[in-house]
Amino acid sequence: MSPIVGGFSDPKCAAQDVQDITNAVKLQLEVRVNGRYDIFRAILYRIQIVAGANYLIKVQVADTEYVHLKVFVGLPPENLYPALVSFQTGKTRDDPLDDF
Repeated sequence: MSPIVGGFSDPKCAAQDVQDITNAVKLQLEVRVNGRYDIFRAILYRIQIVAGANYLIKVQVADTEYVHLKVFVGLPPENLYPALVSFQTGKTRDDPLDDF
């Protein structure tokens, strides 16, 4: 199902394009939590089309630990680098990927 303008899509399995966005904001997250992640694997995502796109991404950071990221990607021609808007730590694989 395609995303609806203004609303988030249903959760989808993350592919390489979403992993690339996730990799682009890894350092932003590490600075904000004052830590490092050896594992940083995008698992699921949802997308919201706005003047660009908001992504909710579930990221595996340890064997049983996950974080949820909210990332904004701007439209061309500005084509802003992905920006980490907010995040939630201490998540599990089963936690729903809801807007926050």
